[in-house]
Amino acid sequence: MSDDPVVVLAVDDLPQNLRLLDAVLSPRGYRVITAASGQEALAILDEQDVDLVLLDIMMPGIDGYEVCRRIRSVASRRFLPVVMITASGDQEKRHALEAGADDFVSKPFDQAELVARVASLARLKRYHDVIEHQAVELARWNAELEARVASQVDELERVNRLRRFLSPQIVNLVIDDRDESVLSSHRGDIVVVFCDLRGFTPFAESSEPEDVMGVLAEYHAVLGELIEHYEGTLERFTGDGVMVFFNDPFPCADPARHAIEMAIEIRDRIGDLSARWHRRGIDLGLGIGIAQGFATLGRIGFEGRFDYAAIGSVTNLAARLCGAAAAGQILVAQRAFAAVEDHVVGTAVGEIDVRGFSRAVRAYAVDGIRSPGDRVVP
Repeated sequence: MSDDPVVVLAVDDLPQNLRLLDAVLSPRGYRVITAASGQEALAILDEQDVDLVLLDIMMPGIDGYEVCRRIRSVASRRFLPVVMITASGDQEKRHALEAGADDFVSKPFDQAELVARVASLARLKRYHDVIEHQAVELARWNAELEARVASQVDELERVNRLRRFLSPQIVNLVIDDRDESVLSSHRGDIVVVFCDLRGFTPFAESSEPEDVMGVLAEYHAVLGELIEHYEGTLERFTGDGVMVFFNDPFPCADPARHAIEMAIEIRDRIGDLSARWHRRGIDLGLGIGIAQGFATLGRIGFEGRFDYAAIGSVTNLAARLCGAAAAGQILVAQRAFAAVEDHVVGTAVGEIDVRGFSRAVRAYAVDGIRSPGDRVVP
């Protein structure tokens, strides 16, 4: 825009005056458009972009004052420089300023003065055009930014909704394309925690659906908070049954300790809930089973719905230990217990016959965390 020649509209009813203005300005790089009347000048302004108007006052039909007032009545021309060419006298100059003129030159005009005034006002006009263009661009950028922010807010809300249905670790992998390969089937050493409410089936059969869902909401709220705190991967809720595993999809430095510490806190918190439920005539307790071992992990399902799952004997073992646990008991398989035996207080419960396993499984009942003075030193 700044490289284009300045366009000057010269308005005068005398052809010789128009030729003179053209002869003075064209050699200096200005593009001069001429109009022989006020009506013609206004018509040109409606059709072409003009940077400055040189306007004679005394013309037949619409005089220069009226032309100037009509120019100023159009919002887009409020800053269009208008230089009135006056014959003489302070009264004409005052009327020119009242009509909205920016400057004036007297006839016969001094060429150097005319060129200087035109150059000064044209420069200001170009500055204004640049600022106006930048304002338009800024408005467009702001609109684009607002649209992007709105889109990102929608995306964040979508992700947050997704987090309510999937484990946060899995959501992060789904969103981060660089790590999506981790969703493919792979083998991993994990610690599995199963939680299940004792007495839930008869309670559900004999209670109103609203009461059952209310109890589950309280139960799941406690589990959800602690699973997130200990950074476990929630595989699924199955009514009152919950399966969580550690060390996948993100590695965990001490998965057995994370799992057992979480289980202890879950047991204690659900114990408080059980006491409140009992006062309402609801007798429920919590059993927990924990096992460590290798499993096949990854995305399973079909094109319309995928889950991230762990499949293997370790998940079955944790589930069977959970089923064998009494209310308030945490049963831990030998390998997982051995990884934390210097950190927790536990009691051997002997070998348990577990359905689906050819040999009995040695298990331990975890009571709590050892105090610092009772820690076992290897």
